[in-house]
Amino acid sequence: MKGFSLNNPLLTTPTRPLPKWLGVVGAGTIGPDIAYYLKSEIPDLHLVLVDVRQDALDQAVDRLHAYADKGVARGKLTPEQADNVRNNIVPSLDYEALAYCDWIIEAATENLELKKRIFSQAEAVIRPDAIITSNTSSIPAARLFSHLKHPERSTVTHFFAPAYRNHAVEVIRWEKSDPGMVEYLRWLFCTTGKVPLMTKDVVCFMLDRIFDNWCNESGLLLDRATPAQVDTIAAGFATVGPFFVLNMSNGNPIIVETNTLQMEVEGAHYRPAEAFRTGGRWDTVKMGETVDVPATLAATIRDRLLGILLSQSADILDRGIGTPEDLDLGCRLAFAFRKGPLELMRDLGAGECTRILNRFQQDQPGMPMPKRDMAAYQDFNRFVLVDDVPAAGAYHSGVTADAKHTGVRASALTPDAQVVKVITLRRPEALNAIHDEMTNEILAVLKQFEQDPTVAGFVITGYGARAFSAGADIGRFPSMLGDRNQSAEYARVCSRLLVHLDAFKKPVVAALNGMALGGGLELAMRCHGIVATHNAWMQFPEITLGIVPGIGAMVVPYRRWPAAANTFHHMLTRAEKLSAEAAMELGVIDTLVSDHGSLIPAAVWLVNELRDRTHHIADGPVRIPPVIIEVTSPHAVSGQRLSATVLEILRRSIHDAAAAKSLNEALEIGYFGFGDSACTAAAKEGISAFGERRKPDFAKTG
Repeated sequence: MKGFSLNNPLLTTPTRPLPKWLGVVGAGTIGPDIAYYLKSEIPDLHLVLVDVRQDALDQAVDRLHAYADKGVARGKLTPEQADNVRNNIVPSLDYEALAYCDWIIEAATENLELKKRIFSQAEAVIRPDAIITSNTSSIPAARLFSHLKHPERSTVTHFFAPAYRNHAVEVIRWEKSDPGMVEYLRWLFCTTGKVPLMTKDVVCFMLDRIFDNWCNESGLLLDRATPAQVDTIAAGFATVGPFFVLNMSNGNPIIVETNTLQMEVEGAHYRPAEAFRTGGRWDTVKMGETVDVPATLAATIRDRLLGILLSQSADILDRGIGTPEDLDLGCRLAFAFRKGPLELMRDLGAGECTRILNRFQQDQPGMPMPKRDMAAYQDFNRFVLVDDVPAAGAYHSGVTADAKHTGVRASALTPDAQVVKVITLRRPEALNAIHDEMTNEILAVLKQFEQDPTVAGFVITGYGARAFSAGADIGRFPSMLGDRNQSAEYARVCSRLLVHLDAFKKPVVAALNGMALGGGLELAMRCHGIVATHNAWMQFPEITLGIVPGIGAMVVPYRRWPAAANTFHHMLTRAEKLSAEAAMELGVIDTLVSDHGSLIPAAVWLVNELRDRTHHIADGPVRIPPVIIEVTSPHAVSGQRLSATVLEILRRSIHDAAAAKSLNEALEIGYFGFGDSACTAAAKEGISAFGERRKPDFAKTG
């Protein structure tokens, strides 16, 4: 199989523009959802809906209008976006209506012969350059498209419900697909808010091998447990249990279909549980509820559910069906797993995994077992992607002919060329928010190549087109409320990456592809240069949580850009946003670009400009204007009431840090300012409100 040159899809140069005409064949459940996602993300997109029933078309159009209305009411869509969804819809019973489409997505019933007929009819009328994809969850692309005259323009794009909200989409690479077309789809999905996950062309692909077998194993447990008991134990691993999901999706027939397909290809051990052939709705618990499960039975259920996860995950990686990073992320995105199966494997430890798998093999003989040591399945970055781009001159994202499909993506570089390492923060479910493990991965990449003469510098950017990073996870901080020294030490530990950047010899450039908030903005400001797209923006929202930013925001901006001190005052004391354009005028941003395609080239150019320069932050005191705060009734720019107590801590910390004789002394003042804020009633209220998803009430805390 051919491979990709770059891990981050947005580093590629697309071979065609976003589609102007989209055709969706199948106006049932998921077809309109896919259409809504694309129409809400791509301006002026024309939609052709094709079905064999007029009533299905009418209902689909009504649903799209209802989605648009609801999107505006909930603040998810602007009125202009809603109009874009409602307009330019062509429902049709005739395949001729697809003639102008750039991309046709089949979303019909999971029936091989039906799908093949659809593709033949579509191919007879569409343009030679139109793309054809199927939303099948289990049927290999080779079975679906090999009969076409031009199979190279076809593949599977498997969405997950609800398709307009779920980030995950599997993109299948099969033997006849044009690599450039598949690369374009990766770019398109990433541009429009999805996370494309690449898999081999095997039955059930990657993610359904996990979830459908997780459900099937649950069905096999019904000889000793109730659906409510299984879901109670399963809720330790996922937001809801398998039977709850099956009730929502009327999924019993799907499990029968997919496991029958796996059984026919890979063996009788995938035989679907009889309960799914005969059962209807399952009597299970509601979300967040549990029932009593005897300890021995709970252990049995837990071991069986973990056994199937470990078995299938190892098989996926041993056969190169998908990559470990896509597997773990895909399970979190598509199925709301609390942790990916490989993360579970790591946390359980080799001994416990071996025990569970040995027991599972006794219960389910024939199921695949790991072919490597447990540690071998952990050799990957979970939360960052790393790419090489040429340090000088233009780089390209062409597909190479000699790289393997899974795990190895060949570089588009000459062997002796110097490179820039592009580190992409990839936690799309949290808008790339930074936590301890992501911090460690970034730091490990920097240290690995810090002394490498072939590496000219680094670029740090965010995954997708919306966020560089939405901040830092609260993590263990709530447990430290009320303890000044422990909270200050927590801030100090969280600063380990930033302090390393302060003394880093090679240039590191932040490429802001969207919002940069809180700890994410602090990371950007500790890089040696910043480039941004024109629609990027920045904010320090910590004061609205009743705390002060603890890892340098009260220190570093004033020492790097003292002329912008009043702007930073407003950002810190009122949570004011700073647009990329305004930041450019202040000198905070070095380069502003008009689109995402220009972002990384601009960042690489800046890396070259910053080579052989010192990157130290000013070490002595810095003169700044006084911080003025409203004492009697302070409010954020949004109108939210703020804590006067915490604002005074913020004012004092900024003032004292500016007067400090060294950067290290100033940072220590910031750490202890954070510790002081952690001891206030406002911090307790703000952090509690954040966890409970409500607005804090600082009027009662001061």
